Amino acid sequence: MDPARAPMRLSEHEQPTAVHYRILLLSWAGWVFDFYDLILYSFLLIPIGRELALSKLELSFVLGISLAATALGGVAFGFLSDRYGRRSALQWTILTYSVGTFACGLAQGFAWLLAFRVITGLGVGGEWATGQTYVCETFPPEKRARYAAFMQTGAPLGVALASVVGGFLAPRIGWRGCFFLSVLPALLVVAVRRSLPESDLWLAHRGDALAAARRDSALRELLSARHRGLFARCLVLAAFAMSAYWFTYSWLPGYLQEERHFSLARSAWWILVTQGGGLLGYASFGLAADARGRRPVYSLYGVLMATGLLMTTVFWDSIAGQPALLLAFMFLTGFGTGMFAGFGPLYAELFPTSIRNAAMGSALNLARGVQFAAPIAVALIAERYGLAGGISLAALFALLGAAWIWTFPETRGRVLG
Repeated sequence: MDPARAPMRLSEHEQPTAVHYRILLLSWAGWVFDFYDLILYSFLLIPIGRELALSKLELSFVLGISLAATALGGVAFGFLSDRYGRRSALQWTILTYSVGTFACGLAQGFAWLLAFRVITGLGVGGEWATGQTYVCETFPPEKRARYAAFMQTGAPLGVALASVVGGFLAPRIGWRGCFFLSVLPALLVVAVRRSLPESDLWLAHRGDALAAARRDSALRELLSARHRGLFARCLVLAAFAMSAYWFTYSWLPGYLQEERHFSLARSAWWILVTQGGGLLGYASFGLAADARGRRPVYSLYGVLMATGLLMTTVFWDSIAGQPALLLAFMFLTGFGTGMFAGFGPLYAELFPTSIRNAAMGSALNLARGVQFAAPIAVALIAERYGLAGGISLAALFALLGAAWIWTFPETRGRVLG
């Protein structure tokens, strides 16, 4: 075909079309329920532990193992997506985490719960990078960050949904009923299969990806001299951000209930405040990053998250008499997590199409996988310093990430190839 007459790629449109918005909507919905399924367990820790006679350490171990499983899922589905396409991988990840979460409602003890949370973790690990790669490859470069950030707003909405189900429905339908209800996102697979096209950028480079897979060289390419240093920096940045997040949220509902003596419903309301901040943070990050660049905006959000965390843990007692101020800092903590909206566009702009999903999925989910230790560390630190002491360490990781981002080049507006 004459190159001059070749059809315009989706990423070459000046303005998003209906196809773009379908890709965005279904990738976003997959991420909402992905994060919902992952975080729902944190809201059900107390009733699960009570019925199955599990200790805090055992409950933390189950959460940690599910986070470790996201690492394996992220790597596996990343390579599968680069070989078989974004649309297919998106369907597989949604089915995997939906089935795993449903099965959790059948658990009769520690071992079964552990196994089913591993299945959930595998699907959770694959969805984010697949959806972000899909969006970043199809949207116009100069608007990439804002739409990738919109997809990222699924995270606080997923947490908000988990808080509603775990805080208000669980007392009525039980923790098992909450898990059974969570199979419904599997219906998204039908919508993905029927209404979404494959990434045309991936289709254009499919021969490269298949050739790399046949040579078993995709992993070697990612770890080659050309890419391994950059991949290592991506891994460190993601590890700082993931540590900030999971040191915060793995025990935040329990912290509010046990140390601040909140009811299950009141703790859910306060978590909803943080997720309101997160929703605004994610949505605003993309606009700011497209206008001002990836690095300065990421740094700002990391500092804001650290500030909110310290005020609601270490310095809680100093402002305990001002509930409105405490809520404002809870909101600020959530707003700062908007820095996660920077990973999709930044990582997509750093790697070629043949290994893009593998690089994104591996970096983010290997970093999330090592968070196996986060809930356990918080529980151990809590034995001496309380849950506030363990959670407050998240502020340090947020600040480290705010500094580390400056080891990267600025990639705003880069055309993907």
